[in-house]
Amino acid sequence: MAISELYTKCARVWIPDPEEVWKSAELLKDYKQGDKVIQLRLEEGKELEYCLDPKTKELPHLRNPDILVGENDLTALSYLHEPAVLHNLKVRFIDSKLIYTYCGIVLVAINPYEQLPIYGEDIINAYSGQNMGDMDPHIFAVAEEAYKQMARDERNQSIIVSGESGAGKTVSAKYAMRYFATVSGSASEANVEEKVLASNPIMESIGNAKTTRNDNSSRFGKYIEIGFDKRYRIIGANMRTYLLEKSRVVFQAEEERNYHIFYQLCASAALPEFKTLRLGSANYFHYTKQGGSPVIDGIDDAKEMVHTRQACTLLGINDLYQMGIFRILAGILHLGNVGFTSRDADSCTIPHKHEPLTIFCDLMGVEYQEMSHWLCHRKLATASETYIKPISKLQAINARDALAKHIYAKLFNWIVDHVNKALHSTIKQHSFIGVLDIYGFETFEINSFEQFCINYANEKLQQQFNMHVFKLEQEEYMKEQIPWTLIDFYDNQPCINLIEAKLGILDLLDEECKMPKGSDDSWAQKLYNTHLKKCALFEKPRMSNKAFIIQHFADKVEYQCEGFLEKNKDTVYEEQIKVLKSSKFKMLSELFQDEEKALSPTSATPSGRTLLSRTAVKPTKDKLGQASKEHKKTVGHQFRNSLHLLMETLNATTPHYVRCIKPNDFKFPFTFDEKRAVQQLRACGVLETIRISAAGFPSRWTYQEFFSRYRVLMKQKDVLSDRKQTCKNLLEKLILNKDKYQFGKTKIFFRAGQVAYLEKIRADKLRVACIRIQKTIRGWLMRKKYLRMRKAAITIQRYVRGYQARCYAKFLRRTRAAIIIQKFQRMYVVHKRYHLMRAATIVLQSLLRGYIARNKYQRMLREHKAIIIQKHVRGWLARVCYRRSLKAIVYLQCCYRRMMAKRELKKLKIEARSVERYKKLNIGMENKIMQLQRKVDEQNKDYKSLLEKLTNLETTYNTETEKLRSDVERLRMSEEEAKNATNRVNTLQEEITRLRKELHQTQSEKKTIEEWADKYKQETEQLVSELKEQNTLLKKEKEELNRFIHDQAKEMTETMEKKLVEETKQLELDLNDERLRYQNLLNEFSRLEERYEDLKDDVNLMVSIPKPGHKRTDSTHSSNESEYTFSSEITETEDLPLRMEEPSEKKAPLDMSLFLKLQKRVTELEQEKQSLQDELDRKEEQALRTKTREEEERPPMRGAELEYESLKRQELESENKKLKNELNELQKALLEKSSPEVTAPGAPAYRVLLDQLTSVSEELEVRKEEVLILRSQLVSQKEAIQPKNTMTDSTVLLEDVQKMKDKGEIAQAYIGLKETNRQSLQDYHMLNEDGELWLVYEGLKQTNRLLESQLQSQKKSHDNELEALRGEIQSLKEENNRQQQLLAQNLQLPPEARIEASLQHEITRLTNENLDLMEQLEKQDKTVRKLKKQLKVFAKKIGELEVGQMENISPGQIIDEPIRPVNIPRKEKDFQGMLEYKKDDEPKLVKNLILDLKPRGIAVNMIPGLPAYILFMCVRHADYLNDDQKVRSLLTSTINGIKKVLKKRGDDFETVSFWLSNTCRFLHCLKQYSGEEGFMKHNTPRQNEHCLTNFDLAEYRQVLSDLAIQIYQQLVRVLENILQPMIVSGMLEHETIQGVSGVKPPGLRKRTSSIADEGTYTLDSIIRQLNSFHIVMCQHGMDPELIKQVVKQTFYITGAVTLNNLLLRKDMCSWSKGMQIRYNVSQLEEWLRDKNLMNSGAKETLEPLIQAAQLLQVKKKTDEDAEAICSMCNALTTAQIVKVLNLYTPVNEFEERVSISFIRTIQMRLRDRKDSPQLLMDAKHIFPVTFPFNPSSLALETIQIPASLGLAFISRV
Repeated sequence: MAISELYTKCARVWIPDPEEVWKSAELLKDYKQGDKVIQLRLEEGKELEYCLDPKTKELPHLRNPDILVGENDLTALSYLHEPAVLHNLKVRFIDSKLIYTYCGIVLVAINPYEQLPIYGEDIINAYSGQNMGDMDPHIFAVAEEAYKQMARDERNQSIIVSGESGAGKTVSAKYAMRYFATVSGSASEANVEEKVLASNPIMESIGNAKTTRNDNSSRFGKYIEIGFDKRYRIIGANMRTYLLEKSRVVFQAEEERNYHIFYQLCASAALPEFKTLRLGSANYFHYTKQGGSPVIDGIDDAKEMVHTRQACTLLGINDLYQMGIFRILAGILHLGNVGFTSRDADSCTIPHKHEPLTIFCDLMGVEYQEMSHWLCHRKLATASETYIKPISKLQAINARDALAKHIYAKLFNWIVDHVNKALHSTIKQHSFIGVLDIYGFETFEINSFEQFCINYANEKLQQQFNMHVFKLEQEEYMKEQIPWTLIDFYDNQPCINLIEAKLGILDLLDEECKMPKGSDDSWAQKLYNTHLKKCALFEKPRMSNKAFIIQHFADKVEYQCEGFLEKNKDTVYEEQIKVLKSSKFKMLSELFQDEEKALSPTSATPSGRTLLSRTAVKPTKDKLGQASKEHKKTVGHQFRNSLHLLMETLNATTPHYVRCIKPNDFKFPFTFDEKRAVQQLRACGVLETIRISAAGFPSRWTYQEFFSRYRVLMKQKDVLSDRKQTCKNLLEKLILNKDKYQFGKTKIFFRAGQVAYLEKIRADKLRVACIRIQKTIRGWLMRKKYLRMRKAAITIQRYVRGYQARCYAKFLRRTRAAIIIQKFQRMYVVHKRYHLMRAATIVLQSLLRGYIARNKYQRMLREHKAIIIQKHVRGWLARVCYRRSLKAIVYLQCCYRRMMAKRELKKLKIEARSVERYKKLNIGMENKIMQLQRKVDEQNKDYKSLLEKLTNLETTYNTETEKLRSDVERLRMSEEEAKNATNRVNTLQEEITRLRKELHQTQSEKKTIEEWADKYKQETEQLVSELKEQNTLLKKEKEELNRFIHDQAKEMTETMEKKLVEETKQLELDLNDERLRYQNLLNEFSRLEERYEDLKDDVNLMVSIPKPGHKRTDSTHSSNESEYTFSSEITETEDLPLRMEEPSEKKAPLDMSLFLKLQKRVTELEQEKQSLQDELDRKEEQALRTKTREEEERPPMRGAELEYESLKRQELESENKKLKNELNELQKALLEKSSPEVTAPGAPAYRVLLDQLTSVSEELEVRKEEVLILRSQLVSQKEAIQPKNTMTDSTVLLEDVQKMKDKGEIAQAYIGLKETNRQSLQDYHMLNEDGELWLVYEGLKQTNRLLESQLQSQKKSHDNELEALRGEIQSLKEENNRQQQLLAQNLQLPPEARIEASLQHEITRLTNENLDLMEQLEKQDKTVRKLKKQLKVFAKKIGELEVGQMENISPGQIIDEPIRPVNIPRKEKDFQGMLEYKKDDEPKLVKNLILDLKPRGIAVNMIPGLPAYILFMCVRHADYLNDDQKVRSLLTSTINGIKKVLKKRGDDFETVSFWLSNTCRFLHCLKQYSGEEGFMKHNTPRQNEHCLTNFDLAEYRQVLSDLAIQIYQQLVRVLENILQPMIVSGMLEHETIQGVSGVKPPGLRKRTSSIADEGTYTLDSIIRQLNSFHIVMCQHGMDPELIKQVVKQTFYITGAVTLNNLLLRKDMCSWSKGMQIRYNVSQLEEWLRDKNLMNSGAKETLEPLIQAAQLLQVKKKTDEDAEAICSMCNALTTAQIVKVLNLYTPVNEFEERVSISFIRTIQMRLRDRKDSPQLLMDAKHIFPVTFPFNPSSLALETIQIPASLGLAFISRV
């Protein structure tokens, strides 16, 4: 049909608009051929007349149907034109918050200016392995497509990312590289993918800057080749850069910055290593302050500097080179601050000792004088002489800036070269993927040389893009065998020729640069003369002679000629370069060592916006060689060469295109500016792609999809078995013009607009059908409504009339009652008012009388107190007078006595002067002195003894005095109380007398009061009645309050119960988390173990190959043997791999670092485990030795030793309690301190640590109590086993006799005793006749020896215990010292570190102590078990002895009577439930029973778990023989055999399921027959007899449990691999309910068809597979609980994968798809019911998927709907709910889209919900598995071994 026929009434069109670019309007009447005006109505209601162009008569663009709006691929739109593209992008970006859209082969990415959660690991995993059209558009989908095509086609790929500055090119390229690094991994252990990603921060710091459009704008282009090996793993990368904008180093516009690295340096200036750079703030340097915006919001330059340095270190740029880079950069900053002063117009100077220049010269290692000279001068060379000419200030500044730019460009190239060296790989590159991050088309008000080069590059890229798009279209038509004509598309080769051909713009520019007096004006004239009239793409502006216009593919651009020549030359003075070359700074000279060499185009980085990248140094002479000529290539020439090389690279690869769009210039998040978007769409080639597609057949349907969509338009008779013929017949009827469609081999091709026409016909037919259905339904509903309303009206009338009569009667009664109430109410009010006035009068009187009485009492009290005060004052004055007179008398006495003493002194002095006096005095003086000396010594001794007594007395005195003081104080207190009491008594007596007086007065007053009382009695009675009424009211209120309190208590108990339930749930979750963490660690361990095994096998293979004749030894012995083996020796087979690995290191070409690390770690673990095992064996032997010695010697002081040990334990426990108290005090002290930090005391994290610490300490207490209990039980059992020791020989002999087994031993002992007696008689008969004295003497000697040996042994044991105690005391002292040191260190630390360190130390100490106690407990358990077993053995032996023991034994009877042997009867049984095999047959047993066993036959024909039963019966026999080596070897071989089987056939579900069930059965058998009471509850008596007797295999049970966990995880992985391809197809894509969901028109990226073909999976496929899994597990005898866990995990994987795909596929989010999902889920639930698995928790795992399906189906309009959605979707996160609502897409026109306001309402309601921000579910999550104990009722003795197993070498016992 003709397109004009679609312009009917109500058709919607697009019309141009100056503001919104395109506006939507609706036709008010049909368009007829020849109409010049169209009547339209805009969306806001305004009507207008749209005039058609009289020349072209083009009608306005038609608008697509609403169901096509928001499509993932723009080529899926029926009408392909600019407004449709713009509107679709806007709807996806604004309404759905989708930033990616396909446009054919192009991915359009719109910068959201906001962080989106769509780039995580879960999203990468979701896109990995998917077809490009199967998921929503994403940069990861493009990266996956490139990666897949590289692997499939073995062809190099490239991703071309282009766009304006700020459009997000760098971020897109970064995410693409991250995807490759995550998906592919690296081929070596060198972490190449990390290095590739680490190159980003380096290049961003030196090549990115803040502009007005972008805070992190790339100021250069780069092409990164990521290399892959043959296994498509990253091995390296290489980077090429283009067009660095060097002018930014010396100049920045307003609100812009220099390169980030300069600001990072300034922000890190305070670091000690940067002190020598003498940096300051960014505002100090000229090169960093010009833009006036040194800080970017939200960016910390100091932190960014740390990241940059870390990246440099990762890429091999060591600290020395890093400091060299920073030194050069700091020199550039200081060079910018160099100032010049003008001498005259043509010369200038630098001030003397100019500080910035001095710093620059110091940093660069050059001479100050030379640099200052050549900054102000230049050298001119003529044919004969060389002149040095001064330059002006402006020229000097320009020369300084040119030098700075040149140094920065050199440094930039050097860093790029080093990054490439770090990313280079020695492994041969098989293929690569290139990521091109390059600038887009640019046009500004003033365009110069940089815009010219950028647009030239975009012309080349656009040409390559057009050719590729055209090629793909051509291939599609040829593939479908459709006749095609050449599509006319824009070819920009003429524009490229204008730029780069001979005598083109670049050629003329280079020619002008070679002219001595070339200028921009002369070059412009050459351009006008050459191209103005010859080329249509070249124009001259009307108002300018210094500009030209080029018609590019995107737009016309006017270029200003000014500056072209200078920028193309890019000059710097050679003398300045020579000064830098002569630098002492090696790195600087290294930068300029290739200055005179020609650079290859790959490393040439022409300048960017001002293009000053390659510098042409002006030489002093013209006689330079070829190298100099090469160096003088212009920037344009170099850029053209590098661009040609880039195009060659791109043409040799398969390109993938990403076009980045900047939605607005203000960086507002999710704001769409239509004008800016259209400009970029035109510039980036998206619209050209649309135009090429629209020129042919843009809409393409497969025959099945077309039939499914338009089946509505057919009649039953039109439907044929051949779908292709059916579609042909229908199209011939509907579309008469056969040129509008073509039939291909598999698809139908439509012209633009035809699908919209078909959709219109389909919608009309559906609308007619809907109207007919609505008409019938509405008539039926209205008839039902009328009958219901009639019946309701009659009923209402009857009830209303009755109600009116009752209301009238009630009104009459209420009127009469109201009159009576008014009467009594008025009387009550008056009565009450009277009583109130009377009561108020009485109260006033009582208050007044009380006031008068209190005043009188106060006056009397004051008089009494004044008298007391006078009494005391007079007494005090009298005492003062007496003391004064006494003092005067004493003073007079002293004066008189002094006078008399002076007189006596004079007399004595006169006597002393006489000689006779001296003689008398000196007689006998010496003797007296000696006597006095002795006396002094004696007195000293007495003094010392007295002093000691005095000290003792002092101490006693002090204690006594303290007691006496306390008594005195107590007595004083009692005395004061007594005084107070007496005073109080006196006052009370006075009061009594006074009160008696008042009593008489009151009695007289009483009479009057009684008279008044009679009057008021009636009033009080009334008050009482009122109070009673109030009391009743209060009682009621009390009851209500009690009821309220009771209800509140109930609520509180309920809340407490709820909290308790929640806490228990939380504890269960924590337990599951811990279990999951442990099982994940096991999984990681098994993965590393498998990796180690693979590497070991590779090494062994490589070792076995080289030498001919070398016999390959068996090295398949698993390294796990050392892990699970507890032997004390290392076998030769374990040493063999270690010996064989030595030559493999030399001969293996691959990197052996990981292998050697793993090998070293394994050997260390083996040695550590071996040493621990040796120490354990040594300790056990020592314990056995000491035990036997104690049994032999039987020390009599056992009770004393026990008391000593108990005392020792008490001391240790008290010491431990002290330490705990100190710890508690430390905790309290920490809790009392508060700080605002998160880690401070009182913070949640700190409290969690304290809780953990307390729980650990509590557990330690419990363990200690258990140890003490077990120790006491052990001591009591030992004492019960050992008989009481006595010191008499008779008891010793009796015990020795009792120890003898039979009569023969007793007889031999008696004969030996007699012989010894005879010998002693013969030898020593001379003492007396019968030798009795000697016998007594010998007996005493023996007893003395026995006592001596016992004493020595006791002394030894005492010494040993003493040493042990000393050691413990020493360790406790060391621990105490360590605690003190730690406390001192912690006190020096800051509070946060102090708390963390102390807590960490305490936790480690307590855990170590707990582990020690657990080890002791395990040792005690072992000894208890051994003693129990020995006790059983001894009891059996005693029982056997009792049978044959005689009642009375005498030596004569023993000798004379013949000894008759006694036969002990033994009850024999046919089979004891054990299997015997030889040690040499163990490998054969493992081979036949494990390695070569086929699960299918075993499961069907034999009992479940038969291999587990056989292995356990073999273990039982080894235990019966007490052969620990055999038990250990068998268990180790079994475990290793199971691992080998799973490694060999680990992808077979039956094998993994079989060995999981057998491993669990083996584990249950070890528990059931372990002899522990907890596992013996369900055993029969016969099964209890089969328990293990000699060995405790608890450690092996743990090993088997870990092995079962690994097998379970492997089973889950096998399940996932089998189900993964089925889930999406069966649960989402397949139409289980046919005809419910319609197929929408597909785009170029066609999705997988939802129509079931022969190869696609359906829901029945999934259910069949689930049945298969369930049958296999049941046949293998897997535990029912374990089956439930497997089913739960399977359903979780199904739900998670389905929901994740739903969240990433817009076409699946519709109402009909929700119905399909709910039906599929119901089928899965039905399967659970059939298998009795509803209580497995599998249904709950599907809850998120069920809620997502319900969300697709519920109403989504009002606030009530929002509330319902919020309450319904509790299993979905907020991000998932919003994502589903954003993705909701109507399939038919009758459905409505979800409004933005409704989505915002949902977000507001859910903002307080605390859930994960993650969008996708973790499909790899594995629930923690448990193995509940499941005992077997099968008797071991009834098990028969089939001959098919080949176990004839095993015999039954």
